Amino acid sequence: MVTEHRAVAALRVVLGVLFVVLIGFQTLSLPGQFAHMAQESPEHAYLRWPLTAVTVFWVLCVQVVIVSTWQLLNKVRNDRIFTEASLKWVDLIVWAIGAGWLVLVGVFLYVGFNADDPGAPILLFLLTMGVTVLGLLMVVMRALLRQATTLRTDMEAVI
Repeated sequence: MVTEHRAVAALRVVLGVLFVVLIGFQTLSLPGQFAHMAQESPEHAYLRWPLTAVTVFWVLCVQVVIVSTWQLLNKVRNDRIFTEASLKWVDLIVWAIGAGWLVLVGVFLYVGFNADDPGAPILLFLLTMGVTVLGLLMVVMRALLRQATTLRTDMEAVI
């Protein structure tokens, strides 16, 4: 039990730091990077705002996953993880991954049809497959949480 509390505390620290870093990345680094790209490569300047919007959206999806995970950690700490309320946070994670995946597939298709060399499309394909696995894993984990919640509710009714 002590190890579980330490792991939850460590995960909270890491999630908090990651969230703060992502805010800086989202508000300063990404817009600045694409503004610099537009100045350095005027032929690609038309991509500045679409790339900024897409990448900021992806960071927002990650932030939704972080906040949802934080809420689930609260439920673990309070021994309330096997409740219906937990499912809404897992649903939010699944929806955030799904939304990010849809945009990623669109970027993959756009780059795939417009690329001069196979490097970027292959990288985007691998990234798409990784996000697909993550999303499907979360769907399976949600089903397991639902089953465990049902079993715990049934056990509490018997006791």
